[in-house]
Amino acid sequence: MPVDSPSITVVVCSLNGAGTIGSCLDALARQTVRARTQVVVVDDGSTDGTADVARRFGVEVVVHEQNRGISAARNSGIRAALAPIVAFTDDDCVPTESWLEQLIAGYDRDDVVAVGGPIEVHRVTSLVHRFLVDNNPLAPLELELADRTSLPDRLVLYARRMWGSPAPVGERAVYSFAGANMSFRRDVLEQLGCFDSRMTFGADDEYICRRARERYPDRLLWFTPEAVVRHDFVGTFRDLFRRNFAYGRGHARTYRLEPDHRWPTVFPVPIVVTVLALALALAGRRRLGGLLIALGVPVLLPQGVLGAIRHRRLSCLLFSYLRFAEEGAHNAGMLAGLVRYWPDRSGSRGQ
Repeated sequence: MPVDSPSITVVVCSLNGAGTIGSCLDALARQTVRARTQVVVVDDGSTDGTADVARRFGVEVVVHEQNRGISAARNSGIRAALAPIVAFTDDDCVPTESWLEQLIAGYDRDDVVAVGGPIEVHRVTSLVHRFLVDNNPLAPLELELADRTSLPDRLVLYARRMWGSPAPVGERAVYSFAGANMSFRRDVLEQLGCFDSRMTFGADDEYICRRARERYPDRLLWFTPEAVVRHDFVGTFRDLFRRNFAYGRGHARTYRLEPDHRWPTVFPVPIVVTVLALALALAGRRRLGGLLIALGVPVLLPQGVLGAIRHRRLSCLLFSYLRFAEEGAHNAGMLAGLVRYWPDRSGSRGQ
């Protein structure tokens, strides 16, 4: 049912999400603050009846006749929002019942411009799902990224993360949230010009968070661990590659928009191992190149050994190779994006 004066608006963007959006909207209908919540579904050019499914839940539906990308869809949701806080999640996510209540509570601090929470794996039915539980690609980026922008600093952070540096816990300020569990003060989004519509998928969430931090350097993006959303990952190798390729292409887009801001996001291990293996193969030492991949990847990316110890499953030794594929897919997407967007920095930011 429509809410006249909501405390928070939830924007759910969907492209052909008829099969999953029902679970998301059902979870939103059970929120502890549902009476104060406006739900807006943006159907971004679906061809499977997504809008019809959403309307059955009595929520507001905005329809794009053609697919325009995640940022343009989020902007349409912002324009329809009535509340002072706008939250975002995806059509394949299931928020816990206190999700919105916890997000709202985060704005009790006057110095907070955005609040987000953890994104957990909704169901674990495959090896890829188990890998994602241990190596969550949607965890927030920590605040240390803001001050460590040089290439050597980034390599140090990367090495620390690879070798099991303890993840921060508890409430804290962060660098950025993942788009499936983030919220902003609406006036902040409006002052930023909303999302950049040139970002069609991947890295758009990190980009809006970075712009918010730059615009409001004395204010915080606040992470609250009680505001949980569960993401229904597909759990296949193909989807793992597709998703990380898209993230890489999105990071290439942000780099092309602001090439002086930071180093492009690339992962070194797949580059180094692949180059050395190819060099050995060209030198007629293919077996040595294969041995380098077989033994070098678990050493440089120890997720497999750590996962096997943690879960007591030998199959988890494959985690290192999944990480290798994940990072390689991101690098491939980054390369494709750098070529695609060279040297284009034009276009409208928000639509």
